[in-house]
Amino acid sequence: MNPDEGNLLNISPELLAKLRDAAQEDNRTPDELADEALARYLEERSWQRLYAYGEERARSLGLTEKDVPRLIAEYRQRNQQRHER
Repeated sequence: MNPDEGNLLNISPELLAKLRDAAQEDNRTPDELADEALARYLEERSWQRLYAYGEERARSLGLTEKDVPRLIAEYRQRNQQRHER
């Protein structure tokens, strides 16, 4: 079986020992900690990609941080006008 398929992970002995120690200290299983760590990593990675996309879009539109308050105000004004109709 390919290590990249299924539930098989190759974790260094040093990291595995630290994981087991941390799990024991927290009264959790190593699997629970590893699952949580991986979920956090993937969530952070997703946010980083979204942030990079936003930066690229802003750059392509010629927007800077100084434009943000104005854009928010314009958006809120348009939104309020829609609700008043």
